[in-house]
Amino acid sequence: MIAWDRVDTVLLDMDGTLLDLHFDNHFWQEHVPRRYAERHALEVATARAELSARYKRVEGTLDWYCVDYWTRELDLDIAQLKREVAHLVALRPDALDFLAATRARDKRLVLVTNAHRKALAIKLDRAPIADYFDRIVCSHELSSPKERIEFWERLQNVEPYNAAASVLIDDSLPVLRAARSYGIAQLIAVKQPDSRLPERPPAEFPAILNLAELMSV
Repeated sequence: MIAWDRVDTVLLDMDGTLLDLHFDNHFWQEHVPRRYAERHALEVATARAELSARYKRVEGTLDWYCVDYWTRELDLDIAQLKREVAHLVALRPDALDFLAATRARDKRLVLVTNAHRKALAIKLDRAPIADYFDRIVCSHELSSPKERIEFWERLQNVEPYNAAASVLIDDSLPVLRAARSYGIAQLIAVKQPDSRLPERPPAEFPAILNLAELMSV
């Protein structure tokens, strides 16, 4: 699925690509509503409905991914709440094998994530992936989420790369579309970012269930 002979740089998403998205879905849809209900004396269903509307208003922006923003907005210590359920952080199947195989191909590996640095630190404590990467770039460093073409433009300032000789693997269609607009040559989607939810049908990008599908020549 990847034309490896035309790839210099592998750009990899984290949540939903290397890590099971179940952690994030459970955190925002179950754990935060429970703690918010306790904090503000609400029924959990009421808290969930209120939070869902607030999430929707900032979806796809840096605020949506910002631990500090939600700590202020919800009057909750979001980093601490993440630590409470950190045991749910889990690697997706074949993630480490794929990282090792990619390094063996002598490709540059760059983690590109919307995760806030505080959330990233919690996840990297549970998932041993950091040492595989030549560079880790968070969208907050570039003042733009990956869903916007500006992220891919600004990435050049901190991690110069040849878009025509790069591949991006990501579970987000808006992110893949922005990368396509910038000119990244090879784009791969993930069909089942959350192991507890059904597979999503392939859309306009080649799609994989597991990273092992990309390890053949």
